Amino acid sequence: MISHVSVGVRDIAKAGGFYDAALAPLGYKRLYDSAEALGYGADSPKLWVMKVARPVPADAASGLHFCFDAPNRKGVEQFHAAALKAGGKDNGKPGLRKDYGENYYAAFVTDPDGYRLEAYCAR
Repeated sequence: MISHVSVGVRDIAKAGGFYDAALAPLGYKRLYDSAEALGYGADSPKLWVMKVARPVPADAASGLHFCFDAPNRKGVEQFHAAALKAGGKDNGKPGLRKDYGENYYAAFVTDPDGYRLEAYCAR
């Protein structure tokens, strides 16, 4: 349904370091790299991180977040640990979220710009 998503950041180098580390355990990597934009995905860029003058302010009350598919629970756990090590903040430790589904296993972080991210698997 969605081809790709773009987010704006002020410091693309800092964001790149974060997303390189956080997305690697999920099997995603940087596929496009320039001074103005980074593209992440498995086979083609699906997440674009763009250097912009006025990023949309992160707002925890907005409900906006981005959820990434994880290959398994270990990937969810590694995403969470890597994101925290790379400058992210905890927004929900890895674990089952039975109120979302019987096997909904997820972890939540915020990136250095305050955007809310989730890694999830149903196995």
